[in-house]
Amino acid sequence: MRDLDLSLYLVLDPELCGGLAGMVQTAHRAAQAGASVVQLRAPQWKKRQYLQAATELKAALDPLGVPLIINDHLDIALAVDAAGVHVGQADLPVEVVRRLLGPDKLIGLSTSNASQLAAAPLHLINYVGVGPVYPTGTKPDASPVIGLAAFSQLMRDKRLPAVAIGGIQAGMAAPLIAAGVDGVAVVSAICGRPDPAAATAALLNEIRGARP
Repeated sequence: MRDLDLSLYLVLDPELCGGLAGMVQTAHRAAQAGASVVQLRAPQWKKRQYLQAATELKAALDPLGVPLIINDHLDIALAVDAAGVHVGQADLPVEVVRRLLGPDKLIGLSTSNASQLAAAPLHLINYVGVGPVYPTGTKPDASPVIGLAAFSQLMRDKRLPAVAIGGIQAGMAAPLIAAGVDGVAVVSAICGRPDPAAATAALLNEIRGARP
């Protein structure tokens, strides 16, 4: 399975980014500025629109060497040969995703508590998403907020690379990095910003400055 730089993980939101064209432009500018992973998450979209977005995003990101992760939709990931898939606790079981994706693609799994982290199948996934750390408005069905103190405790016990997610804005990444997380996933901190590249660069400076 592939290694993955989780430092700054951009999760695209079609409404915040301004639709398909806005998502592709945002992803491209953020990747140029140093975003290390881009995930396509558009839960309200039909498959044909999802496929078009994934195709255009992959074309924009491949020349920059930035992996495209597809949220939930394994068929879309296979159709465009995306770098991998991210699944939640109620999505397809990781065992099924790995069997269909093969050994070389990336798989991420959402977790929100110690029991889910402990149950994560280490041999099948590449990383875990842990959150929501803070209140978030971009995912209405998110699990209860963890908070920084509980998140820090989870990081002491983590057995896999982890990315923090949920309500993370500029100025909020440093404590998470200090707690031991490998990277942060953001949505509105980059999507919909007047200058996505500048927003990306500022977050990266904060992340790098918080590392030992």
